[in-house]
Amino acid sequence: MFRNYLKIAWRNLWKTKLLTAVNILGLSVAFAAAILLVMTAYREFSYDRFHTNKQLYMLYINTYHAQGLEQRANMPMPLTPAMKQEFPEVKAATRMLYTSGMLRYHDKVFETDLEGVDVDFLHMFSFPLIKGNTQAPLASLDNIVLSAKKAQSIFGNEEPVGKQLEARIGDNWKSFVVSAVMKDAPDNSSVEFDALCRFENAGSYESQKDAWSSSTHSVYVQLANHATEAAFERRAKTFVNKYFAERLRDLKRDGATPGENGELIGLHLRKLTDLHLNGIGSESQSKFYPYLLLLVGAFILFIACINFMNLTIAGAFTRSREIGMRKILGAFRLQLITQMWGEAVLVCGLALLIGLAAAYLLLPGYNSLFNSKLTFGLLQQPLLLGIAALIFFLVTLMAGGYPAWVIARINTIKVLKGSMQAGRSGKVRNVLMVTQFVISSLLICCTLIAWQQLNYLRKQPLGFNREQVISLPLPHDVNPEQALKRMRNKLAGEANVLSVSGTDINLGRGRDGSSATSRVSYDYKGHVISSNWLRVDYDYVKTLDLTLVAGRDFSPQYGADSMALVINEKMAQQLGGVKAALGALLPVSDSAHPMQVIGIVKDFNFHSLQEKIEPLSMFISPGSPVQYIFVKVPRGNLPASMALVTKRWNEAYPGNQTDPSFLDENTDRQYRKEKRFSSIFISAAVLAIVISCMGLFAISVLVMTQRTREIGVRKVLGASVTSIVTLLSKDFVKLVLLSVIIASPIAWYLMEQWLQNYAYRIHINIGIFIGAAVIAVLVAVITVSVQSIRAALMNPVKSIRTE
Repeated sequence: MFRNYLKIAWRNLWKTKLLTAVNILGLSVAFAAAILLVMTAYREFSYDRFHTNKQLYMLYINTYHAQGLEQRANMPMPLTPAMKQEFPEVKAATRMLYTSGMLRYHDKVFETDLEGVDVDFLHMFSFPLIKGNTQAPLASLDNIVLSAKKAQSIFGNEEPVGKQLEARIGDNWKSFVVSAVMKDAPDNSSVEFDALCRFENAGSYESQKDAWSSSTHSVYVQLANHATEAAFERRAKTFVNKYFAERLRDLKRDGATPGENGELIGLHLRKLTDLHLNGIGSESQSKFYPYLLLLVGAFILFIACINFMNLTIAGAFTRSREIGMRKILGAFRLQLITQMWGEAVLVCGLALLIGLAAAYLLLPGYNSLFNSKLTFGLLQQPLLLGIAALIFFLVTLMAGGYPAWVIARINTIKVLKGSMQAGRSGKVRNVLMVTQFVISSLLICCTLIAWQQLNYLRKQPLGFNREQVISLPLPHDVNPEQALKRMRNKLAGEANVLSVSGTDINLGRGRDGSSATSRVSYDYKGHVISSNWLRVDYDYVKTLDLTLVAGRDFSPQYGADSMALVINEKMAQQLGGVKAALGALLPVSDSAHPMQVIGIVKDFNFHSLQEKIEPLSMFISPGSPVQYIFVKVPRGNLPASMALVTKRWNEAYPGNQTDPSFLDENTDRQYRKEKRFSSIFISAAVLAIVISCMGLFAISVLVMTQRTREIGVRKVLGASVTSIVTLLSKDFVKLVLLSVIIASPIAWYLMEQWLQNYAYRIHINIGIFIGAAVIAVLVAVITVSVQSIRAALMNPVKSIRTE
């Protein structure tokens, strides 16, 4: 019996080759897209879930200033030892601080992310040690633990354990002994490093080990099995009152307003497994991102299922006599449903196999487009296999089960008399088509808004020259001050170089991938001043074309400028305005003497446009080395200017590569999330439109077939081809327009919520929805018109004879 069902199913599918091809192609595309999107979402959710200890948290501080809430994950150095003494809930804790970017072995230098940690680190996290001292690898201050990949790159086939190497910490090289090698951290780990040493090796440790006013590093906590976050945070109130008493006093004096729980400073925990999607600061991924991927995948599958349902129901009337005869001969409704559903399972099975093959072939391009690291090995995960089986079952149930139930309920007598009408199924078809195009229109609207916002961010004036300035990141193994001086000399007198300067923090995100920020706080005239802190060099204002509104720039002619500041207008507002700020002496905590404000520049966006402009203080100090050289070049031949700067660098440091870029490239890289967001919507909208139009085309074929005789009669009575095409197309256009009308307010609400995250944003206007309507209608008209024109051009004699 099963064999007969399979034969009948295959014959029926082959008989309706067009409908079968549309269904298989649409479902294949949908399955391929859904597979890739579900894999991506699964990987996003999998971050940090490989650790054995489940009570792992990151510490962060909420501070309520008079201006609003500040949330940060940087902690004072003495906090962790004090917390371990006073919190019985804390089973283990570790500080983590970037300590060095360079390791040296036998005169060869290797770029390395060396992190300073406490001894609890390797007991808390599941980073297995594979050789060496696996019990106490960081027992001594001169111990260093390497990842397997870094050990291989440094030592090759040599045994690394016991070998001595050096790390550059500040301006000095310090010797370490390799005590152990650990397995490489998975790529879905939020905690990243190449090597580990003791926290006490950090260059700032001695000067800040007892300083509660300076926050430099992150802290991770492992709670005892019985402990809870709520218990920790209750005890944290007493802890904050004890150790942050002076800071609390300053906040009250400055008029700070407590938060909802009545605290001015709150010490809180963030679950490690939540960090990737809900971290502290702008670097974490949006927590809605994986849900968006799943939603888009569900939308695309749903559209393909609607196609399947519509085409199956619409094509049922070509099989009505077959179904009627089978009922007369004793077929039960369940048997008919099983037969129809079996055909759906066969189509879906073929589509799934094609979709898997397509996903495999598209995976490299997909990884490149969305900056992912997916492998097909993910599909071997039991959870993903279960999800895939469930999705396949639901698709067949929805796409095949409902049409099978509708077809099995066809009235046998009406079928055999030839009096069966398609009215009700037409209504169902129209509802499904409207639903399909609502989703497509929604995605088109979201695409247009996301693209418009990204374009706005790219073109928004930032207040500095980003088109003509080259950013040159300095390798770790060169002396930064010497490199800046050498490049100044090399580029002096070059017609293609207008000025040279340096800084410790890049603008935007360079090709080296780094992005950083630095802040200082201090008391001034009875209130706390907080400012971003930027090390610059001579000609920084000139190089970036910043506008001086008062005072002057740094100059080598003034020896005291090493104790001077150039600030922005936002900073001047904190000091009482431009007049009051110019010449003010500021008691910066890291300075032995007050620093004088010698100049004030117009505000510029030194951070992403997601953030408002904040107070900024710029200083010159040989004690804080520059990390980047900025070179301003003429507007003429920019590639030639880049080639010149690269050539001069290679002359100054042969064999020591760097990766320069223009600042406009760097600022574009700040918006990787927006680009990915926009790319998702564009890809989804294209797929949704393509799949919807495939269904629309096939439906139009069936409708034109049913109206063949009517078209012939109209032509005989004098109807023109244009009037017939208009008549046949207008019903579809009405449905598409209705879809856009329904989708527009939904898109407006969703994207308005998304735009709230930006300090600088577009305002959604009606033109976007008109544009979406034009796109949707145009695509629908083109799709339907192909078949409408063909039907209108048929010989009316043949059309009238058609049964």
